[in-house]
Amino acid sequence: MNKKLVAYFSATGVTEGVAKKLANVTEGDLFEIKPQTPYTSADLDWNNKDSRSSVEMSDPSSRPAIATKVDNMDEYDTVFIGFPVWWYVAPTIINTFLESYDFAGKNIVLFATSGSSQLGDTMKVLMPCVDASAKWVSGKRFSSDVSAEELADWVKSLGL
Repeated sequence: MNKKLVAYFSATGVTEGVAKKLANVTEGDLFEIKPQTPYTSADLDWNNKDSRSSVEMSDPSSRPAIATKVDNMDEYDTVFIGFPVWWYVAPTIINTFLESYDFAGKNIVLFATSGSSQLGDTMKVLMPCVDASAKWVSGKRFSSDVSAEELADWVKSLGL
């Protein structure tokens, strides 16, 4: 079957742009991980320790609610999951997404957007959120201006 899903969380639109290019390159379906309560600019102020994002990221058990669900997750063999890098890992809404579905036997490929921060320990942090039989594929960080050609080369290198 080898059906692909590109699921993404985007707080400011940057990850959304990369996700749309990736969905086009992979001929995969696109799904936005929308928070039940949208983030405001004040929520995203990482300089404010009391901002919503700061509070969520300082609490490993934080699981922001998601507004919509993937109705047919069982149809996908490979799920690309995209997000902006927050505090050197994925925003905790990605944990919520992963814990909401059965990923047994699926390929999970992370992709992130950031001006400079890499994925760090993100995969290690997220692995406990899914069945141990999920197949984690090394992910990659991209800048906002990544080209479709660069994404296509990356996907090809994954061998999926």
